[in-house]
Amino acid sequence: MITLLQIILLLLTTASMVFYLGCALCTLGFKRDRPSTALNYNQPVSILISVCGLDSEAQANWSSFCQQDYPKYEVLFGVMDQNDEAIPILKDIVAQFRDRARLFYDLPVRGINHKISNMMYLYEASQYDTLVLADSDIEVTPNYLAAVTAPLSDPNIGMVTCGYFDYDPKSLGAAFAAFGRCFDFIPSVLVARFLDKGIKFAIGPTMVTHKSILEKYGGLQRVVNRIADDYQMGKMTAELGYRVELSDYILNNDCSDNKIREVFLRELRWARTVRLNRGAQYYGLILSYGTVYALLLLFLSGGNFLIISFSILALLTRLIQVLIAIYKFNCPKLLQWLPILPLRDLMSFIIWLKGTFGRQIYWRGRWLEIGNDG
Repeated sequence: MITLLQIILLLLTTASMVFYLGCALCTLGFKRDRPSTALNYNQPVSILISVCGLDSEAQANWSSFCQQDYPKYEVLFGVMDQNDEAIPILKDIVAQFRDRARLFYDLPVRGINHKISNMMYLYEASQYDTLVLADSDIEVTPNYLAAVTAPLSDPNIGMVTCGYFDYDPKSLGAAFAAFGRCFDFIPSVLVARFLDKGIKFAIGPTMVTHKSILEKYGGLQRVVNRIADDYQMGKMTAELGYRVELSDYILNNDCSDNKIREVFLRELRWARTVRLNRGAQYYGLILSYGTVYALLLLFLSGGNFLIISFSILALLTRLIQVLIAIYKFNCPKLLQWLPILPLRDLMSFIIWLKGTFGRQIYWRGRWLEIGNDG
């Protein structure tokens, strides 16, 4: 006889399988290699990068922004602490690329969000209307700027944003981070884009927009005291009637120095921020942890052939969805880490559970408390 707990797990597993199938189908529809419309957009661009400390491969990351195949652009680096160990490296980069790179440091704090605080100074110093707000821990290819600005050739698009993950994780923590972004986050964004006929938020590592649009909703000062600046900026852009476009360009984010605890705390920060920004929608994520429910069903199957078969089918559905993501996002080096998938899915479930309560988050060495509006 099937117990009530088994029935609940069967329902949760079934819903999760539907979610996995939706992720797989939307990922299959991701046109990574479609022809670029970059030639239709050649306006000058200001790239703004807020820096705090040294991430893995920092010099290569920062230099890559200065080596773009793009007609006219500038790169502005901003550092808050005048004793930051990144400054000597940034000075070398600016000396190497004098015609396009500038450095600003010892920048007084303007708000709780230190990244946006630095960006405000860079914004004021920037020369061009088209802006790229980029994270400091990503490395880009020479076609990056052309690719991420291309959609702006459509005047209905007010912001462009990108997915990101570590294509070649070299540590367990890096693999945990890559799995969460490649197998869960980007596919779920694609599902949201399909269901909502577009996305209404942005993703922090790259946000491309116009100064004129930023000014319409009050500029960067609107988000300098918010944690989820990317979510809020994308949301406010969409509320103005513009589309937020997910670029086909996926960023490479080297997470080699990430420890599992760092990944856990970072994703818990995201989870609690999502809950406080999106409310009831957060609790719907309970339907996306099929691996956990299927393994529990196997443990509680009592030898029931149908339950065992259904659980295995659910696990295979998840595996197929993951393999599709690896294929479409062109990241074969994640295959060697596949044995950790059940542990990664279990960690995701625990993070979701902890995210259902509490307001405290850890961010760049600081413990903060999130308000109701993020």
